[in-house]
Amino acid sequence: MDKKVELQVINITNSQAQVGAFAMLLGEVDGERQLPIIIGPAEAQATALYLKGVKTPRPLTHDLFITSLTILGASLIRVLIYKAKDGIFYSYIYLKKDEEIIRIDARTSDAVALAVRADCPILIYESILEQECLHMSSEERTRSEETDNDEVAEEEHDLPGATSRTLEEALEQAIKDENYELAAQIRDQINSRNKNQ
Repeated sequence: MDKKVELQVINITNSQAQVGAFAMLLGEVDGERQLPIIIGPAEAQATALYLKGVKTPRPLTHDLFITSLTILGASLIRVLIYKAKDGIFYSYIYLKKDEEIIRIDARTSDAVALAVRADCPILIYESILEQECLHMSSEERTRSEETDNDEVAEEEHDLPGATSRTLEEALEQAIKDENYELAAQIRDQINSRNKNQ
């Protein structure tokens, strides 16, 4: 059986891969691997506001869901990212009511937004994390955590830990997909890194 690894939300930034989207960076608890996931603006805002401790005047959808679970006598006990295909991550949320465990399919962005509110673990299979992750050295991780301080960045920048090889592969894929706007952004990022070396 594939081992499960716990993740935590490290950062949410504007996505350079898709206009109008955001990149949520999940990091391995007590480890160095990181997993970038592209999410929509509503889920990015919902997660970011909660992590920053901002109270909204009216309940957001994810708050409503957690409140409804509580009133119905159920609780969210864990999230599991169980599959990755073509850059899309698939997740289950696990609810517990009395002695019954209920598994529900969910978008990963919604699952994470719920998990941070319920303070429950976000899990992923080891094989998926290893296949999809970015690796960071201890020094890069420390520097990244000091910079991010677990807060949402307000401006665009590249994902911490993205290696030159990762960027080159992303550039090749963007050209192959004929996504020339993205290819230009990645090329500029590579050129900027090369100048700074």
